[in-house]
Amino acid sequence: MNQPGLQAISPLANHGIQKQDDILAIAETYGCSELHIKTDPDTGLQAIIAIHNTKLGPATGGCRCLPYPSLAAAVEDAANLARGMSYKAALAGIPCGGGKSVLIRPETIVDREAYFEAFGEFIETLGGRYITAVDSGTSTTDMDCIARSTAHVRGLSVAHGGSGDPSPFTARGVRKAIEIAVELVLQRNNLDGIKVAIQGAGHVGYALARELYNHGAKIIVSDHNPEHLERCHDEFDATTVSLDGIYEAECDLFAPCALGGVLNDTTIRRLNCNIVAGAANNQLEERRHGQILHQRGIVYVPDYVINSGGLIHVLNRDKEKRELQLNHMLDTLWKLFKQSAISGHTMIHEADVMAQRILDIKPDT
Repeated sequence: MNQPGLQAISPLANHGIQKQDDILAIAETYGCSELHIKTDPDTGLQAIIAIHNTKLGPATGGCRCLPYPSLAAAVEDAANLARGMSYKAALAGIPCGGGKSVLIRPETIVDREAYFEAFGEFIETLGGRYITAVDSGTSTTDMDCIARSTAHVRGLSVAHGGSGDPSPFTARGVRKAIEIAVELVLQRNNLDGIKVAIQGAGHVGYALARELYNHGAKIIVSDHNPEHLERCHDEFDATTVSLDGIYEAECDLFAPCALGGVLNDTTIRRLNCNIVAGAANNQLEERRHGQILHQRGIVYVPDYVINSGGLIHVLNRDKEKRELQLNHMLDTLWKLFKQSAISGHTMIHEADVMAQRILDIKPDT
């Protein structure tokens, strides 16, 4: 079921693509260099792997297992997310490329272990050009199953030699980024009394709520799961609002932590905040919405800059190295704030330019 306010509208028409089933055109729109598709009738697997850029290393990105209305919609999600992973790795100083996998989840997965083992076999055919990890709709247990078929997987459970759930580390990075934004935009050197509206209280959203609450912030939260809302209310004294009401919540900062494409022509007009900074991937429905936020006087902190903690976590078991890479991300954020102030351009524009320069790719690909 679609959640109110969370539906993503395809921007393909703005790129001159009228036929939604033209999957090669979709790949080109997002600059993807490779697109791989696999079906396995025995398990119900319908998988897509998009590889965007491998200049810095093997394409790395999570495995998303969700229902999609069409193959084109799934391909577009994979391609868009793969581009984001390339930019994320480049700006965080991580030696890997950008890729993403999307599994079109069937109504029922009869044998989940066999399903993910089959996906691991698919990954293995790519010879190490793509490395997968946890994403929406998958877990560390699923990664353990994938690992039976391929070594090109990260984010395994601790019991199987992995680094475990990356959500807390992702949330920690986002919280630190929020502290920087609050300091530079609101001239506050702490989060005491800062009102943060969190959209989505699942793994990362819940962990971010905890991080912010422990540092003095006041939490407002929405989620489709009543149990998630109750947990945040009980543990963080959070104010709960409806899925649609989160956009109009009076707050200092809006933190999207659920689905992508939530910042669009309709929702941006309703925002009642000074800053947008959250953990969800691809929060802007289209890149132009970053400029619309800017025109409204709302500072948008690019998601692919500040949510790199998950990637850092799954690629490194060494805690000291994790901290070094997290600090690199925060240093990059400071630079982007400074460059944006000098140029007058949005932060996402500056982030795109910086990432494209690192990756040696043409702008707007």
